[in-house]
Amino acid sequence: MTPADIAPKDRLIVPLDVSSPEAAEAMVARLGDSVTFYKIGYQLAYAGGLPLIGKLADKGKKVFADLKMHDIGNTVMRGVESVAKLGATFLTVHAYPQTMKAAVEGRGGSSLKILAVTVLTSYNDDDLHAAGYRLGVSELVEARAQQAQVLGIDGLVCSPEEVGALRKIVGHRMSLVTPGIRPAGAPTGDQKRVMTPARAIAAGADYLVVGRPILDASDPKAAADAIQAEIVQALS
Repeated sequence: MTPADIAPKDRLIVPLDVSSPEAAEAMVARLGDSVTFYKIGYQLAYAGGLPLIGKLADKGKKVFADLKMHDIGNTVMRGVESVAKLGATFLTVHAYPQTMKAAVEGRGGSSLKILAVTVLTSYNDDDLHAAGYRLGVSELVEARAQQAQVLGIDGLVCSPEEVGALRKIVGHRMSLVTPGIRPAGAPTGDQKRVMTPARAIAAGADYLVVGRPILDASDPKAAADAIQAEIVQALS
């Protein structure tokens, strides 16, 4: 899918980082038609939220299963096969070559798109060095992007700061999904590499993951609508 094929409203992905499926469904109802794409991560998945993928898909919503798989090849492959049956649009794996290769095999002929997580947006160079990596963030992100492209991965999860460099590597053959999006003036929380929605779109991001600025807002629907408007303006 090229950027021109993505409906503007689908570019905003809201993570359902809540404590239960009931709380998630309440937030979806509250957001209404302002949001078409949701992300289910660890918190909700481990609270019994995986069946919500199918429920949301049945309502015409898209779902990003942010499970960040990483294990031996056979385990990853079988896990991806299971997720493909749930009706998710995206699934994340960590961008290690064996893991990515197994995920592509597990996806098979399904419509599930595999996204590789390059480097978490809460990491900076010091964090990588402390973890034993000799490369800095930008070098590691670019190396993993090149590997992902060769292995047939559909897209990358990256900081908006890396979008411009990655576009030069992958062109528009891969989707770029960016967490670490914060409207101007919003707290950055535990994110270390952040950008506003408009700047991220201008840099070349395809999808923006925006959580706390919407979920924690007094009026989540109004917050989502404001970000949707900023996306449309950035695309015009």
